[in-house]
Amino acid sequence: MVTLGLFCFSLLICLGLGQSIVYALLVGLALFLLHGKRAGFSWRELGEMALQGVKSVQNILITFVLIGVLTALWREAGTIPTLVAWLTGWMSPSAFYLLTFLFNCILSVLTGTAFGTAATMGVVCATIANSMGMNLVWTGGAVLSGVFFGDRCSPVSTSALLVAQLTHTNLFDNLKRMAVSACVPFGVACLLYGGLGLGGNVGGEVPDLTGLFASEFTLSWVALLPAVLLLALSLARVNVKWSMLLSSLSALVLCVMVEGTSLTDLPQLLIWGYQTTDPVLNPMLKGGGIASMLTVGLIVCISSSYSGIFQKTGLLKPLKGWVSQLAQRTHPVAAILMTSIGVSMVACNQSLAILLTHQLCHELEPDSSQMALTLENTVVVIAPLVPWSIAGAVPLASVGAPPQSLLLAFFLYLLPLWYLAWRVWRGRALAK
Repeated sequence: MVTLGLFCFSLLICLGLGQSIVYALLVGLALFLLHGKRAGFSWRELGEMALQGVKSVQNILITFVLIGVLTALWREAGTIPTLVAWLTGWMSPSAFYLLTFLFNCILSVLTGTAFGTAATMGVVCATIANSMGMNLVWTGGAVLSGVFFGDRCSPVSTSALLVAQLTHTNLFDNLKRMAVSACVPFGVACLLYGGLGLGGNVGGEVPDLTGLFASEFTLSWVALLPAVLLLALSLARVNVKWSMLLSSLSALVLCVMVEGTSLTDLPQLLIWGYQTTDPVLNPMLKGGGIASMLTVGLIVCISSSYSGIFQKTGLLKPLKGWVSQLAQRTHPVAAILMTSIGVSMVACNQSLAILLTHQLCHELEPDSSQMALTLENTVVVIAPLVPWSIAGAVPLASVGAPPQSLLLAFFLYLLPLWYLAWRVWRGRALAK
């Protein structure tokens, strides 16, 4: 407990000083190794434990690289600018918050990244909100709900890939179950965001982003081909790596043939992502690239090294005992939900919260497919609701929305509550 307490303390220090959470994770690794040594294990054994944990997620680390490449090429090829320009052309003042939610859902499903969607579509929606005199707190809540809708259930989502890897389940089967379980919360969230826009004061018009983007990109249906190809291959259940690779190749062709990108500029684009000297476009479109995935890759890599150490040294055994007792007194899903809240408050990021919740609770759900769905409906959407977690703080900072927007992220509250109620009702119905 002292070891875990010191780890939590290091996380809080990094958070308070505004430093990368990677430093705290490295401190945690050192603490857990020292605990293992004190428990009687050799350094060689501890190294093998940590390495075994990293090996368990090596495939997802490769996928992270492909995601970075994909998101950079989609920007350069005009795919994301075309999507944003086309979607915002449908923006209506009376349905602004609903459309903000839906548009961020669409882009996050296609890109699989909450941070990337918030930095593009989220920034655009916030810009429109400011020009129209809309409430930025409400806008931030709609953006946060939307970006994590896709972060949860996109075929190229890092969290969905991580959950599938941890539970040894099929990604596409997981996505199907996620879609079914989210129907009611999604519908209710749409009604709530639609209701927020009724009778609102609108003081401006929707800005013309098509003209702005057209000065830098060729906006046409051709630019959407990489996104259409990714969706089609995903629906056909093609391996996600091949889907991303083929979509990236199609975007690469568009970059060279349509946008006139020089071959000598491609390495910089693929590594560092898209950037432009235009002071207006750059905040809305910059991003992507392999470098953008380094932090999340390091977080997953270091965090996964914990799992082997935890399992062999029994460091989490007291906590697992408490979680088991909670499940017996309430319900397994309730115990996992409460654990995910506590873990998210400590972990301060989504990836570590997923890993720790799975480590503590995987025995509560013997069915691996059910465990995958439970993780997706609890910790994946709970993590961004913690005010000091980077999962929610970074998207809100990107759009310039205050922390109060967390209260308006309806979908993130509705999904775990609905799932818990449904599982409890289903359990009682089966018991009869």
